[in-house]
Amino acid sequence: MNEPGVAAIAARPTPAGRAGRSKVLPEHARAHNRSLVLSTIFHGGAMSRADVARSTGLTRVTVSELVADLLEAGLVREHGTRPGGRPGKPAILVDVDREGLQCIALDLSEADEYRGAVIDLAGTVIARRAVPRPADRDGEAARAAVTALASELRHAATGRVLGAGVGTPGIVSPDGVVLTAPNLGWTRMPLERLLREDLGVPVHIANDADAATLAEHTLGGAGDDFMLVTVGRGVGAGVFIRGSLARGSRFSPGEIGHVTVGTDGGPECGCGRRGCLESWLSITSLDARIAAGAPRDEVLRDAGERLGIALAPVVGALDLSEIVLAGPADHLEGVLRETAVATLRARAFLHDDVQVRMSAQGDDIVLRGAVVLVLRGELGVS
Repeated sequence: MNEPGVAAIAARPTPAGRAGRSKVLPEHARAHNRSLVLSTIFHGGAMSRADVARSTGLTRVTVSELVADLLEAGLVREHGTRPGGRPGKPAILVDVDREGLQCIALDLSEADEYRGAVIDLAGTVIARRAVPRPADRDGEAARAAVTALASELRHAATGRVLGAGVGTPGIVSPDGVVLTAPNLGWTRMPLERLLREDLGVPVHIANDADAATLAEHTLGGAGDDFMLVTVGRGVGAGVFIRGSLARGSRFSPGEIGHVTVGTDGGPECGCGRRGCLESWLSITSLDARIAAGAPRDEVLRDAGERLGIALAPVVGALDLSEIVLAGPADHLEGVLRETAVATLRARAFLHDDVQVRMSAQGDDIVLRGAVVLVLRGELGVS
């Protein structure tokens, strides 16, 4: 992960329709302006205070006061002057402390291990660690393994730890409780609180597909209306609508893996039903069918068609402009993706131009999303 950095999604808008209007307090405006300044510097790189004022529309006095506070807090630092500047007193450049500030990132989505890394705000991986995933679905053993991994990473950090981010399978509430994650043996696991108490730093947790979606939006160039489909041991998705990560009434938008895609029966799924998208599309299912002797292209074409069937009503209902696939390119790129595109466009009205592409984030997409969670929660960077 050698990218210039990571960023995050703005806070959810205030719900409409309530009687009266909430009063905008000075501290709220200041917090908003602070996040605006941090976001501008983070994305724009080292710039002068005057540059920040022009980019944000804030007054130079407001920017100077906010930058002074950020310098004192150790979140930004001065970088000398811009070479070849205008005559007169040279402007001092400021930038986020990209090398000094670090994040602990955890990815609990792998089949055989839990992965983690310490990553600075320049995107450099300082340290990597992994621990074996417990063989059975013992919730307490899983919790102990995750805690041990996080603690090891905490000690591997070489700078100030801004916080820890976790991408986990399952349904996660806004307060960091894993409501259900059958593969981990968790029900109402207060993971955020437990890790915060153990690590002594802020902790932010999201479903692994949502974390990956944050990474794609921030680092992968995805627009404001798209769906990211993760394909691996299972099939999941995250949805962005008008620049915000969809939350849903049950904190589980994008759960398309167990949508039935056809009336022709189909293979039995791990959930006990037949014909779920996951039973056609997961890498485990694809490999099993190919190993059983089915022609590879036929298997991939079949899975691509089922994916297109599942995506068409979602694209039509939400007016999405883009679908991003995250998973092994040797399975997803080529026949499978091309078939999904053709099926989707044939079944969705007014969406002949919808794009279906592979993510370029690689195997670290959930870890990258975990860093975004920290940036979003601690700096308000958007």
